[in-house]
Amino acid sequence: MKIKSAEFITSAVKPSGWPAHHFPEVAFAGRSNVGKSSLINRLVNRKKLAKISGTPGRTRTINFFLINEKICFVDLPGYGYAKVSKAERAKWGRMIETYLTERANLKGFILIIDSRHDLSPLDGQMAHFLHHYQIPYLTVATKADKLKKTRLSRQIARLAEEMARERGEVVPFSALTGMGAAEVWRWISEVAGL
Repeated sequence: MKIKSAEFITSAVKPSGWPAHHFPEVAFAGRSNVGKSSLINRLVNRKKLAKISGTPGRTRTINFFLINEKICFVDLPGYGYAKVSKAERAKWGRMIETYLTERANLKGFILIIDSRHDLSPLDGQMAHFLHHYQIPYLTVATKADKLKKTRLSRQIARLAEEMARERGEVVPFSALTGMGAAEVWRWISEVAGL
């Protein structure tokens, strides 16, 4: 997709802060430090739209970005980050769950995992949650450029087999090379009705 505009709209921690608009929304989330901000930035051809940090767990609010004045990307806090209190993690969990179950604009979800690792129990729980609530989702395996082709093929096949339990598709992605960006955009366009 040709990106003509990409802008930050707002951050929110509860429904009263969500933007009142008619645009379809696609949410992005995964474990902390999986490359979520890099994925979003690569998809919209911007280096600093979503803040990239070397420290995991920096996204602590729900951040809304309007793309091409047609679709909204929603950056959710990462899950599974160990260096915050259990109370803080529980608060993030409630915030994410409220958004996913109550937001009428939500059309799809990008579940982000690191291609170099197997699915974590938290990834599996998120996939099960999405499947249970019938939220269309695509699993994107980031950092694919860090694996050799044969290992990447085996790893994606293994991840796809694990995700098949929840009926999820897996797309290998590299923010560095752009691998997978066209496939991700194709899925987003279809699910959002663009």
